[in-house]
Amino acid sequence: MALQEIVEQTVTGFGYDLVEIDRSAGGLLRITIDHPWVAGTPEQFINVEDCEKVTRQLQFALEVDGVEYKRLEVSSPGIDRPLRNKNDFERFVGYVIDVNLKVAIGVAAEGKVNANRKKFRGTLEAVAAVGDAAPSWQIVWSDEPEAKPGVRVSKKRVPAPLQAMGFTLDEIRDARLAPIVSFNGRNAKDTGVAQE
Repeated sequence: MALQEIVEQTVTGFGYDLVEIDRSAGGLLRITIDHPWVAGTPEQFINVEDCEKVTRQLQFALEVDGVEYKRLEVSSPGIDRPLRNKNDFERFVGYVIDVNLKVAIGVAAEGKVNANRKKFRGTLEAVAAVGDAAPSWQIVWSDEPEAKPGVRVSKKRVPAPLQAMGFTLDEIRDARLAPIVSFNGRNAKDTGVAQE
């Protein structure tokens, strides 16, 4: 069996989703797992016991199939979780993400066009599909710099306008949750989820 099949079969057998397999030249085999997402249910997080359980089973399965590696590492996706498929994008609508496009596009900002831009950070939104077209997404952002801590911002200052860019999954090279860290506790504002 191929490495992908062995790992996927083992991970899904325990009821987890396989997020990523990374094999480095130094013999490190890194497996990233997550809980499956079901709309409307509370978010679950991978803990050490989940990783230990999958590691023990993978060590056995990889040895039986003769897969060579020097070190096995099973972990959670972390705060900069990669977004790989349609289900991931549906799960994280409303979150702040980083998108890296395959081809640079022109984006108008303050009357100027920046034709070399491939990287964007903003809030992920779903765009309704028309007819039998593939579902598409958009990212909404503002180019206004964040205020520095302790610096007062004038109430008369006009905020930079919001910009939006639509894309399909075929147009992106890489997409990840933006690693937003807050030590005030986990709530909608801290995770980047849009408030309604």
